[in-house]
Amino acid sequence: MRFSDADGEAAWTRPARARRPVASDAVFAEDVEAEAARRLRLLRLDEWRTRAFVTGRQMPPEIRHLEAQINLATAAICRLAPIPADYQDDVYWPQQWRD
Repeated sequence: MRFSDADGEAAWTRPARARRPVASDAVFAEDVEAEAARRLRLLRLDEWRTRAFVTGRQMPPEIRHLEAQINLATAAICRLAPIPADYQDDVYWPQQWRD
C-alpha cells in the first residue's frame, strides 16, 4: 500500500493487482462442487431427509453412505492440481445406489 498526500488531502491507494490469464478450459472447485450437487440431487437426498424428518424413520444407511462418499470424492477432486478436465467422469465418483 502507498500513502499519498496531494494538496493537503490524504488518501490510501493500492497498486493494481496483476491478474493471471485464465485458460478457457480451466476447471475450478466450484465446478466440481456443482457436479457433486447434481449427483446428490439425483440421489434425491432432500426427499430422504424430508421423509426422515416427517416420519421419524432414518434414511437408509446406503443413502447416508453414498452421500458421505460423494462428499469425500468432492474434497479429493478439489485438492488435485490441476483438477482434471474430465472430473465429471464416473471414474472419479462413487457408483449410485440402485434398488
